Order: sequence, then structure tokens, then C-alpha cells
Amino acid sequence: MNSSNPLSQLETETAAPRKNNLLGIPEYQDRQALNIELNADLFEMLTTPAQVSHLVLLSDRQYIDQERQLIAQLCTRYGVTLPHDHSNIFSVDLGDFSLRWERHTEYSIYMVYQLTPFETPFAQTAINLVPKEWLASLPGEVLSATHIALDDRSRPKRSLTELSSMFVTNTIIGSKVAAGSASVWSDNQIHEDGFGRILVHDETLRNRQAGRLVQRLLEIETYRILAMLPVPSIRLMIPQLAHFDQRLAELTASNKDLDSIEDEQRLLDGLTKLASEIERISAQTSHRLNASRVYYDIVKLRITELREERIEGLQMLQEFMEQQLSSSMGTCDLVYSKLETLSLRVARASALLRTRVDISMEAQIRDLLKSMDKRAHMQLRLQETVEGLSVVVLSYYLLGIVGYGLKAAKASGMDVNVDLLTGIAIPVVVLGVFFVVRGLRRLVGKQQKE
Repeated sequence: MNSSNPLSQLETETAAPRKNNLLGIPEYQDRQALNIELNADLFEMLTTPAQVSHLVLLSDRQYIDQERQLIAQLCTRYGVTLPHDHSNIFSVDLGDFSLRWERHTEYSIYMVYQLTPFETPFAQTAINLVPKEWLASLPGEVLSATHIALDDRSRPKRSLTELSSMFVTNTIIGSKVAAGSASVWSDNQIHEDGFGRILVHDETLRNRQAGRLVQRLLEIETYRILAMLPVPSIRLMIPQLAHFDQRLAELTASNKDLDSIEDEQRLLDGLTKLASEIERISAQTSHRLNASRVYYDIVKLRITELREERIEGLQMLQEFMEQQLSSSMGTCDLVYSKLETLSLRVARASALLRTRVDISMEAQIRDLLKSMDKRAHMQLRLQETVEGLSVVVLSYYLLGIVGYGLKAAKASGMDVNVDLLTGIAIPVVVLGVFFVVRGLRRLVGKQQKE
């Protein structure tokens, strides 16, 4: 087994930013980090016999510093070199056992290895070698816990009777894997110690091949649980989605019975509230459902990489996963598609109702404009009437002024016939006032058009 992790060493070397040149050309700043990520060891090289205990703790990313401190405390306790502060993967040999720690986005992995012979698998597991108080201080909640026992190739395969006593169940699944290089058995059950159990019998495994096989088996155990994380909440959500579907059907059916703009506004408010509830649930679940799909794809990929061959009379791991896991993933897909469909239907219903409201408002605006046009026409007629009266009034006052002027002339001794001249002035004054008023009205109308 490796006593240190190459990734930790390389991360230490590249902790400070470097500006390297290749043939005089500056390197991309993340080239070294990307190369480290690509070549990181994702598994340990194992020799059989061996026992592995695997813990997956669900925890927020904020606990990463606390986890590093706990790893450092354990290393100090056993007198080994502390891990680099910025590494997310650390592997160390602590004497009686070895520990591998990995920090992922939403969970952490603790793998304990023990490379010593054993007679009865799972009787004395590797996790028992780790201090209990240290394990109790780890942050997070146990998401997956698995024991793996690797039998040496020198001993004969265990009989079905022995397997039944180890797994304490009649539902044993198993197959030959890695092109017949090993045989694997499990029952996919949680036993009294809280761990699941996997037994591997080495046929012709090489050290690196054994490490890859154990890593794949543990990833299947981890990712199948992560894939199923949203299932309990999703099943509780199904009746609520059915209620939303019924509400949408009722709101859509009431669309044809609307009589006024107020009814349309109330229906639009109901659709808007329903849309907000659907979008709230979608926002709460979309990330988890998308992650579940990714984890499920990883599980299927890892099962394919096992290259299983049937052991007579046993169900293969692929068959078990297809039977059990695929139905749960189908439920997640159903809810996801139902949310998308509901959201689309509410959007369509809202769009149709808004169109109806817009048409109603346009009709009201059209009627209002007709009413305003009628009022404007009446005002124009009234204005013309007033203008006619104003001509008469202005003419009356002007004729009065003319009459006063003629009387003044007669009083001064001039021989003036006041009544005759006043009568002659009537048509002249009236026509003059009429043309002046009409000219002013045309001038004002022209300025309004401009």
C-alpha cells in the first residue's frame, strides 16, 4: 500500500503560483494543476489478504478545515508527517492500519486498510483499530458504511453455507469480476454493526487491479446512496404535485366562464400563485435531482467496468441494481418531468389568459376612445355655436361704439343721420367680425397641428 499520496506532494510543490516557460512560451496558469488532477491516484494498491472499512459522511464544505485538523491530530498521535493544509486527498500508513481521507463537495470519505491475514471475514474489522473517540469527533452524518474483506487466492472459495453465515440473509448476490480475476459476494444489507459487507476472493488479481476493484465496489456503494438521496422527499412530493395538477385543471376550466375584467384578474392571480409554488419546489429540488442523475450514471459506469460474469444460482450486481435502483431513479425522473410539465402548462394558461385580458382592455380602450371622440365632436359643435354667438355679441358692441361716434359727430354740428349710418354699418361690422374670428380659429388650429 502507498504510504503517501502523490497528489498531496504535488499540491505542496505547486502551492505558490509559478510562471513557467516552455521553449520561451509562457505556460497557462492552471496547466500544472490540471495535470495533477488528471493523474491523481484514485485508488490504493492492495495485497491480499486485506480488510477495508469505508465511511462516507455527509457534511457541508465548511467542515473541511476541521477534518484536516482531525487528520493532523491522528497523525501526531501515531508520530507521522502531517498532511498538507490545502490537500483534499491524503493517504498515510499509521502502523497497524492505513488511512485514506478524501474531501468531496458534499461528503467526506474515510477508508481504513488492514493488510493482515484473517480467518473469519468481518469478525475483526479494520475500523476497530481506529481510536473510538477520534471517530466520534468526525463532523457529518453517516451516509454509507461498508466493510470489504479480500480473501487470499491460496485459500479455497467459501461455500454457500459459510456465505450465508457471514451475510445472515438468503439474498446473496455475487459474480465473477475483472474478467474472472476475482469473485465478489454481498447482500446489500446493513448489519448489526451498521456496516454493509462485501467479500472478495482473489483469483489472479494484481496489486493495482485489486485496488481498482475495491475502489469501484466502494464507489458503487457510495454513489447508489447519493443517487437515492432525494427519493424520500420526492415520494412525499407526488401528492402535492397531483394537487397542483388538479388546481391547474380547475383554473383552466374556469377560463371560459369569465364575464368581466375583474374575474379575469382573479383567475390570473390564481395562476400566478400556482406558478410561484411550482417554481419554488422546482428550485428546491432541481439541484438534488440533477445530482442524482449524475450519481446514477456513475453507478452504471462502475458496474460496467466490473465486467461481471455469472456465478451459477446467484443474482449479479448489475441485475440487482437495475431491479432496485432503476425504479427509484424512475420516480425521480417522473417528478422532474412532472414539474417541468406543470410549469409549462401554467405558463401557457397564463399566456392565454393575459392575451384575453389584453383583448378585453383593448376593447375598453377602443370604447373609451369612441366616447372621447364623440365628446370632442360635441365640444366642437358647441364651440362653433359659441363662436356664432360671439360674432353677434362683438358686432353688437362694435355697432354701439359706431353709434356713439356718430352721435358725437352730430352733437358737434355735423349733419349726420345717425340711424341711417348705423344701419349701413351693420353688415360691414358683422362681416368684418366674422372673418376675423374665422381667421383666428384657423390660425389656432394650424398651430395645434404643428
